[in-house]
Parts: sequence; C-alpha cells; structure tokens
Amino acid sequence: MKSVYDDVGNVVGLPAAVRRVVSIVPSLTESIAVTHPSLIVGATDWCTHPADLDVVRVRGTKNPDVERIAELAPDVVVANAEENRAADLDALREHGIAVWVTAPATVPESLDSLGRMLSAIVGDVPAWLEQARVVWSSPYDGMRRRAVIPIWRRPWMALGRDTFAGDLLSRIGIDNVLAESGERYPRFDPDALPEYGIVVLPDEPYAFSPADGPEAFGNPARCISGRHLTWYGPSLVEAREVLAGQLE
Repeated sequence: MKSVYDDVGNVVGLPAAVRRVVSIVPSLTESIAVTHPSLIVGATDWCTHPADLDVVRVRGTKNPDVERIAELAPDVVVANAEENRAADLDALREHGIAVWVTAPATVPESLDSLGRMLSAIVGDVPAWLEQARVVWSSPYDGMRRRAVIPIWRRPWMALGRDTFAGDLLSRIGIDNVLAESGERYPRFDPDALPEYGIVVLPDEPYAFSPADGPEAFGNPARCISGRHLTWYGPSLVEAREVLAGQLE
C-alpha cells in the first residue's frame, strides 16, 4: 500500500498497483479511460467520453449508487469536491473504499491536479496532459470582452467567483462581470446586470441553445460547448481552439 494526498488534503491509501477505478466525475472518467482504458470499471450515467466507454453505470454525480459501487470492489473512487456530495463520499469511505477528491479552481490547478491523480492512480503522466500544458502556457493578447455566463435558468444562475470555467474564459479574453460576486454560482436577473458585451451560453449543465437562452438578453449571445468549458481532462488539449472559434 501507498499513502498519497488528494486535492483537499485527505490521505488516500492505494495499492501499489491500482487495478479497479470507479469514477463519479465525467471529466475524470475521460482522463483515466483515455490514459489507461482497462482501469475504469464503473462510471456515472453522465460519463459520455470516451464514446466507446463500456462499464457498469452507477447513476449520477449527485446520487451515486453507493451499494453498487461497493459491489464493484474498486481500489479507488475518483470524485470532485464541488460535483459530488460530501455525504456520498463519506458513505463510500464507510464501506472501506478509498476516495480521491479533486478540487481545481483554475486551469493551472486542474493540470497540476490531473498530474497528481494520474501519477498516483495510473502510474505516469500521459502525453495529452503535457500537450494541454503547452496549449494553455501562452498568455492571451487579443481584445477582451465583458460577459455574463449563465449556467441555469428557472431560476437564472451564472458563473460567479473562483470557478474553473471562469478562469478558463479569462484566459481567452472573456471577463466575467459577476466574478466579484459573493457566490460561486449566483442567481441573477437578466434585466439587472452590470454592463456587459456578450452572453456566453454553454450547453451544460443547462442545455442552452440558439432557441433557448439568447432571447432573454438584449446583447449578442454565443452558444458554446459546455464540455470544453467545464471539463478538465483530455478536452483541454482542444478547448482553447474550440471555444475561441465559438466565441469569435
């Protein structure tokens, strides 16, 4: 056995060679499956990448089937401090299951977090992670735009302070007008926003689209890939180019 620290400072006991992993975070599922496909034995219903992923499904990120996960006898469950509920993670630990928790709030933190996790669980750092570091190493030097970034409607909610997605957008010239909010995901009134130039509408977690969202705002809107905005994993290799094109 080896003991390593996860992102939130918990000591995680892992076997010398990890053989079985359950992931309850879509981006972490993709990160491990792309790097070492045979390790993933269970994942949530929302884990859609890689497209050919064929593993036992354990419900969702907010309601994982703890008993089913325990039956899979994983060496470790990978989770996220924001995406998964603490009560579910504690329930997994009560079953004697090791839980690795990630908690990045910026692009650099996500790259470092993935490096630690993959080194501990897979045993090495994959080429795609090094490519992502190169992609995000150069600073943005173009025109900057002020934006509101909704993530939900009924009620309206948006990116606020200290979010991974907000940091990523800032690195491609999009400044979040609600970045100084007291909340990470504040509710808002579309008619009572600070001055902004564009609306950025990701297709997850709410499925905004050209027919659902832009009509609520007086300024131009851009519909973008939620996966490239919010997932930290192999998608980071192409996210900068994809999102820059969609925001052009």
